[in-house]
Amino acid sequence: MATEIRITLMRHGRSRADDEMVHEGRYDSPLTDVGRAQVRSRAEGWKSSGATFDVIVASTLVRASESAAIVAEALGVPVEHDPDWMELDNGPVAGLPFDVAAEKYPRPDFVNPFQPYAVSTGEGESRWDLVGRAARALQSVIRRGQGSYLVVAHGGVLNAAMYCTLGSFPSPRGGGVEFDFGDAGFADISYDPDEDRWTIREMSLETD
Repeated sequence: MATEIRITLMRHGRSRADDEMVHEGRYDSPLTDVGRAQVRSRAEGWKSSGATFDVIVASTLVRASESAAIVAEALGVPVEHDPDWMELDNGPVAGLPFDVAAEKYPRPDFVNPFQPYAVSTGEGESRWDLVGRAARALQSVIRRGQGSYLVVAHGGVLNAAMYCTLGSFPSPRGGGVEFDFGDAGFADISYDPDEDRWTIREMSLETD
């Protein structure tokens, strides 16, 4: 396909928030040493296989931008940042321990995809907000035209981007399809703009 657009969606490596057992979202938590090693391993695997990218597009949050910088150094690829690839805005729970968040900002058992993350206060993004933003971010990559691109972002927004490729709708809390992007996990997809056809080529949702 002469016009094929190749996009690899990668989640950042393990962050300090993962070890702190707190809600992440917009909490700007850096990578741990383990996370940096995970990303280096992923980058070296791509380098060994001859994989390369024209540009890396990264979320502006530090755990993703640091991951992108590690891959960029290993592969000699430039990095650009797009805030549309940031993680879900989870409002007041960002950075809170799970038990504290559950007590201060309890969420009902059922949350429809139009409701904000923090239902009790009306703060944060809804799942539709997230999918809409992911669609805009994905569109920005596609409009670069033919080439190979690496997006380094977060599990929630990467799932939302995958929904866009599948023509899927955001579902209520706890339902629907989920792509379990682990630390430095990735999905290699491509888009044929002449046929409006997506192809999932490879998925490796955990580091080796």
